[in-house]
Amino acid sequence: MEFVIEEGKQVHEECSTLILPALSIGNVGQLAVDLLVSSTGAERVGYLDDPNLLPCVGNDAYGSLPCGEIALPLEVYESSSTATTLAQQRSPVAKGMMIKFAENIADFAASSGKKHVIVLSSLDFQRLHNLDMSRGPQVYYLSNAESDGRDDHCEKLGFGRLHEYDSEGRCWKYLSSVFEENGKEELTFPSEDELEDMDYYPSLPFAALFSAFKARGLKVTCLLCYCSEGDNIPDAFLLAEAASKLTGLSPDKFHGEEGGKWRIPYSWKSMYGAPPDMSMF
Repeated sequence: MEFVIEEGKQVHEECSTLILPALSIGNVGQLAVDLLVSSTGAERVGYLDDPNLLPCVGNDAYGSLPCGEIALPLEVYESSSTATTLAQQRSPVAKGMMIKFAENIADFAASSGKKHVIVLSSLDFQRLHNLDMSRGPQVYYLSNAESDGRDDHCEKLGFGRLHEYDSEGRCWKYLSSVFEENGKEELTFPSEDELEDMDYYPSLPFAALFSAFKARGLKVTCLLCYCSEGDNIPDAFLLAEAASKLTGLSPDKFHGEEGGKWRIPYSWKSMYGAPPDMSMF
C-alpha cells in the first residue's frame, strides 16, 4: 500500500486519531465517514493505493460545484481543527484479500503515527437476538482495551459491548495468529460450508481490521450498529454521532447548514434518485 500525498498538501502530526469504515450491510460505515468528512470540513490530503481494492472512480462527493476532482477507491482526509484523520473506502476488497488489505492499512496507521483507530461498521439486523426498543437505536462496540473487548470509556458513553466477541473462538484466534509476527499456531479459517453462527462476526471486514490494528500495538475501537438494507441514513447519523462522542468532538462546532450541526454531503442528494412525479397520484 502506497500513500500518495496530493501536490501542495501536507499531513499534520497532531491528527493522531484515524476513523475509517469497514464495508458491510447497508454501507453504513461509509455513509458515516461521508457525514464526518463533510461536517468537519476535512480536506483531502492524499489517497492510498492498494492492489487489493477493486478499482473505481467517481465524481467529487462533497463539492456542490464541479471542480474537476475525482473520487478514488481509498482517500485520506484530515481535519486539523479536530485532530482527526478520516479514510474513506469507496470500493470493496477483492475476494480473498481482506487479510492482506487489513495488514497494509494497519501498517499505514502505525507508520503515520496514529494512536487511536476507530472502525465504523454495521451488522445484519437478523443477528440481533435481544432487542430493547425502550432504549432506541443502540451502538455496540469492541475494543482492545481489555481482553474481553470491554472499554470503560465506551461503557460510560452508553455503548453496548459486543458480547459475541470471544478471543478464544476459533475464527478470532485465527485472525490473531495471522497478524502476529510471532504467531506460532497454524490455524485455518473455516470454509463457507463450515461456518457456524458464532463465526459470523469474525468473518466480517471489521474483525480483520480490529485484529490487524491490535497486532500493531494501536488502540482500536469498533463502533457497530445493526441494520438492514435500505435507507440507512439514520444509521449513518447514529455511528457518526457515536464517533464524535468517543473522540470528544462537539457537533455544535461542525460546519452545519442552516444552523444544523451536520452538513449533508452533496452526493447524498442523488443517493436514491429523484423523487417520484407527484402528478401520477
